[in-house]
Amino acid sequence: MSRPARSLARSAARLAAVQALYQRDMEKTHLPRLLDEFHQHRLGKTIEDDEYAEAEVEFFDDVVRGVDARSEEIDTLLQERLAEGWQLNRLDKTMLQILRAGAYELLARPDIPVGTAISEYVDVAHAFFDEREAKFVNGVLDAVAKAVR
Repeated sequence: MSRPARSLARSAARLAAVQALYQRDMEKTHLPRLLDEFHQHRLGKTIEDDEYAEAEVEFFDDVVRGVDARSEEIDTLLQERLAEGWQLNRLDKTMLQILRAGAYELLARPDIPVGTAISEYVDVAHAFFDEREAKFVNGVLDAVAKAVR
């Protein structure tokens, strides 16, 4: 895969991973079923006239499985970086999944540069939120990166 195509496929995988993690959190879908559903019906498909970009499936699977497998460690890492008095359960559910996925990459994917991981999840945040929340993602993930890299 050429560099730009791979980059776009990874960006699509990150966005889809956040959506899958959100769905898992809300509906408690079993992981194998969730992954299968995304493979069959979401990644690279057209849904209600929205065309989903071709995603790097292995990367998508790694992020979703990794966040699931290391959720306790990731949540502790995130909780320690929130302002005093803030709790993860007070965060918007989508925001929480963005932070979890970003923290997973920073923690477990040393092949991905810190700047790339952070800016990619800031971009994902822009898909759902305003600039203020995107800056929040940037700040929290930057603090996570300093702790784990």
